[in-house]
Amino acid sequence: MIDSRNVVLPISLQCRLLELSRSSYYYQPRTETELNLRLMELIDKQYTKRPFYGARQMTESLRRQGYWINHKRVERLMRKMGIMAIYPKPRTSIKDDSHKIYPYLLRDLPITYPNQVWCADITYIRMYHGFLYLVAIMDWFSRYVLSWELSNTLDVNFCLEALNHALKSAKPGIFNNDQGSQFTSCAFTGLLEQNNVRISMDGRGRFFDNIFIERLWRTVKYEEVYLHDYRDGMEAYIALGKYFRFYNEERFHSSLDYQTPSEVYYAQGSSMKNVLTSQIL
Repeated sequence: MIDSRNVVLPISLQCRLLELSRSSYYYQPRTETELNLRLMELIDKQYTKRPFYGARQMTESLRRQGYWINHKRVERLMRKMGIMAIYPKPRTSIKDDSHKIYPYLLRDLPITYPNQVWCADITYIRMYHGFLYLVAIMDWFSRYVLSWELSNTLDVNFCLEALNHALKSAKPGIFNNDQGSQFTSCAFTGLLEQNNVRISMDGRGRFFDNIFIERLWRTVKYEEVYLHDYRDGMEAYIALGKYFRFYNEERFHSSLDYQTPSEVYYAQGSSMKNVLTSQIL
């Protein structure tokens, strides 16, 4: 979105207008080899099908496909992708033990209306060359995707952008997420507390605590990501924007009595406007 050739607006001003730090604009992530990118693509596909695979099982799966690598390499790539086997630990981004962990608030709680509970998660998105990370914030009751963002790093900033975007039009009673460092950071939890949102965090080994957004990732990858080879981040951004509009407004869900997430979200009296509109060209 930044035009380095613009002689009227310098890069520093463009960054301020986009609320982007100049260091983020100039940041160049370390690139992986073509082989590692291919391995990450295969790991992502296998993990989507078999989320209980750990590094050793994933290594054996790759070896059977002709890639003779050791499990330490697979472990490193899985960490880079931000994924773990759901057993004995939940799939999550890397935990930071210095961050405060909040109790799980959803045990035996009936979810009966929109904006009662929101959840968030991060997943890996492949491109033709390279990869990105995708964060999404979803309403539990309606499965409505409230906001999403892409990033080339696993820092907290793109998660904060997604949260700020969603909070502009609505607030949940409870926000549930895993114990990844992005979601336990003081910046993320502080923003929720400033908005009087109660914070709930999945316990270790409780994969099903965030099952709805796990299902979202599976749907997004099989119906959109795996069907395309995005040439760059902008192409991925545009394509995912169109997909999330389809997901919210046109895709029927059997668990919602074949209604769309948008129909269920707004039918229950939500006053929230469609926060995805500004993300779609």
